[in-house]
Amino acid sequence: MDKTASPLPAIESRHVDPHAYPAGVAFLDGQYLPMSQAKISVLDWGFLHSDATYDTVHVWNGRFFRLDLHIERFFGGLERLRMSIPFSREQVSEILQNCVALSGHRAAYVEMLCTRGASPTFSRDPRDAINRFMAFAVPFGSVANAEQRQRGLHVAISDRIRIPPASVDPAIKNYHWLDLVRGLYDAYDRNAETALLLDFNGNVAEGPGFNVFAVKNGRLTTPAIGVLAGITRRTVFDLCAELGLDCTAADVSVPALKEADEVFITSTAGGIMPVTIIDGAAVADGKIGPVTKRLEKLYWDKHEDPAWSSPVHYG
Repeated sequence: MDKTASPLPAIESRHVDPHAYPAGVAFLDGQYLPMSQAKISVLDWGFLHSDATYDTVHVWNGRFFRLDLHIERFFGGLERLRMSIPFSREQVSEILQNCVALSGHRAAYVEMLCTRGASPTFSRDPRDAINRFMAFAVPFGSVANAEQRQRGLHVAISDRIRIPPASVDPAIKNYHWLDLVRGLYDAYDRNAETALLLDFNGNVAEGPGFNVFAVKNGRLTTPAIGVLAGITRRTVFDLCAELGLDCTAADVSVPALKEADEVFITSTAGGIMPVTIIDGAAVADGKIGPVTKRLEKLYWDKHEDPAWSSPVHYG
């Protein structure tokens, strides 16, 4: 026996759950449950092989933001992965509404997901697995905390290469995060707060759950290849069109990012968030720039606009 191994827990202590679950409500197998009771089989392909797709939407001040776009992308991922669920788009919307309403959260992080599921015979053929849909709503969490939003994030550019689109289609929102997690540890080792990874050509790609934008001479550029086309990324394009700003998807080299006048990242988990330090050096003068501020304000203003958001009906 390995003397360094931890002893097995005593039977009488097994009622103590070492995991802390956020307060929230989940939908699983046709019923609504507390988050702590929402569980899947260890034989589920989603767990064993990251064979799953998902999408997230947030609720702010009791309103979903661009819910229709998130649901459409989710169903696109299902189709590409040859998965199916017994719910229509309208029914998924209703399930998400119910999760939020039952949780009571006015600011929530809401997720819909489908795993390949498990095979009743433990077959190696993915066609034998029974696809499994679930959803949940938990308190809203942001990539950047309040202090980081005020002074800008400190980012490190990792040498890690983001999974190329020829291997995993970035249009399918997925849980293949090992490259992103290793990038995060690279950033932490350099005293940064989050990371950006490179694409297969050595250009900037994306970070753990977010896209990136560079602003130079009033023009915005965001990486075009090997990245998830985020809904918040799309929202920036829409906001720029409204403001008359030029915004382009194109290659962004590491030097171009570091020489930008402004840099910000975008995510459903936080919206538009400024970056003021890259690899230990300030972006421009190290202060949050006017374009970022203008877009961030308009982004949050749109959360009250019925054309961009929809209310949660709290019972």
